[in-house]
Amino acid sequence: MKLYFGNMVTTVTTLMILSMVGFAGYTISNRNSINFWGRRSLFVLIYGLIICCFAAARDGLDKTIQYTIDGSCNPGIFSLVSVPNIVGCVGAAIIIIAAIATPIAKSQHMREIWFYVMSGGVMLKIVVMEIARMIQRF
Repeated sequence: MKLYFGNMVTTVTTLMILSMVGFAGYTISNRNSINFWGRRSLFVLIYGLIICCFAAARDGLDKTIQYTIDGSCNPGIFSLVSVPNIVGCVGAAIIIIAAIATPIAKSQHMREIWFYVMSGGVMLKIVVMEIARMIQRF
């Protein structure tokens, strides 16, 4: 439990991740009644960015970067070149591509598809990062 509720940053990050997963699940389960997919994608983009900032603070990414540059502090949980960080960058690229494509899409059906792509990138990042945190802990 300390891994997810050990301090304020981890608790807030955990609750935000759970709410993002809930939002995506709710959206997918009610997809037939949704008329504006661009708004949903915008929410995933902005809220996902906020979650990424909290997760980076929680995992000490700033310390890892500083340690890699000058070694003046202890590194964060993951090294700079690690599977979680690389997958995080790939997930971010997927999210950015979907964020650019969504407003360009002409139909709501295409915006729905881009929502799924963006949500997939978010879920990829969440799953890999959280599994890596559990492995790192034990």
